Amino acid sequence: MALKSTIYKVELQIADLERNYFQTHALTVARHPSETDERMMVRVLAFTMYADEALAFGKGLSSEDEPDLWRKDLTGAIKLWIDVGLPDEKRVRRACGRSDKVVVLTYGGRVADMWWQQNQVALRRQDKLTVLNLAAEDTRALAALAERGMALQCTLQDGELWLIVDGENTRIVPEVRMAPAEA
Repeated sequence: MALKSTIYKVELQIADLERNYFQTHALTVARHPSETDERMMVRVLAFTMYADEALAFGKGLSSEDEPDLWRKDLTGAIKLWIDVGLPDEKRVRRACGRSDKVVVLTYGGRVADMWWQQNQVALRRQDKLTVLNLAAEDTRALAALAERGMALQCTLQDGELWLIVDGENTRIVPEVRMAPAEA
């Protein structure tokens, strides 16, 4: 018998001062049986960073053709593709061909550093790509917050994220490894 996904309910209050985005989202997040709390919480963090009414969780680990999160326009065109973890360079290249903007949110400490060293030359050819890295201690702190029912408050300002859960603050500063040039 196949294991089923575990369902998490997240009430997410976002105050994104950089984008002037202030919204509360009621998320239902399915955690794949092979997914860790750390990876699931990085997906929730990615949602927080790029929150939009049209942003949705994809099939992620269950499908090679869908990202962890994506935003489509009304015609079905992919405007934003977000992968979490250490995707294959060919997958990132395909995503860049299918989407207006691609974000890869890496984590894992030394393993993420090795992935970047191996792939950065090829990835730098992609002009739609942003690569962000999360420190290992930050993702461990995120994993510790995982509960089946969560209420998270998040403030984004000056490239920093502040998560508040039960009165406890967690500060996360993603490292920008690569970003498209500003127009």
